[in-house]
Amino acid sequence: MQLTATYKQRRTLRLGRLLTILGSLLVIALVSGFVWMTRSPIDLGQAGHAAKADLTKAWQAGEVVALVRHAERCDRSDNLCLGPADGITQAGNDSAALVGKGFVALGMQQAQVFTSPLTRTVQTARAMFGQDAAAQIWLESCGASLRNDVVAHKVAQRNMVLVTHSGCISDFEKQTGFPHAIAADYGSTLFVRIDDKGQLKVLGILNADAWSQLNSH
Repeated sequence: MQLTATYKQRRTLRLGRLLTILGSLLVIALVSGFVWMTRSPIDLGQAGHAAKADLTKAWQAGEVVALVRHAERCDRSDNLCLGPADGITQAGNDSAALVGKGFVALGMQQAQVFTSPLTRTVQTARAMFGQDAAAQIWLESCGASLRNDVVAHKVAQRNMVLVTHSGCISDFEKQTGFPHAIAADYGSTLFVRIDDKGQLKVLGILNADAWSQLNSH
């Protein structure tokens, strides 16, 4: 009887250890899965020197496409509206102007600027660069073809700035390996490198208030 009791105790102990190990593995799997599911492009404002240098080098070579989310919307804010009601706020206009200065510091000599036809993106582009940009309907509709549209419109040795919408940026991220990326903030920029062979690499995101970190690297 004593032998049987000891055996049962050992078996219970082994079972307990096994359950503990399995529980730990399950927690690790869940945490790892959550991190993967919410994976976003790197934040260039917090990135190291190498990531920022890669962006600068690609920009100087004219290999970059920058997808910029429009500034703060009037219809979703209590801030003073720049006008009309489907446009951006005055605060958004000021923020967009600072983003534009960041792009100018990178160098706009070999860059094309396009915007969606909607008022909020048109106003954002105007605030960024002091003039209207060419409107492109594909920057409003976006969808499953956006990645291919971006590659098709990229001109060799010329950077391209696309002022668009958070949904469009999400569409693009889904098509380039980031299906569960965090939604783009107002005025944030997704930088992508497209080489002369059409090969695409996502370089990272930069929020509107982080341009000083990029330009000071």
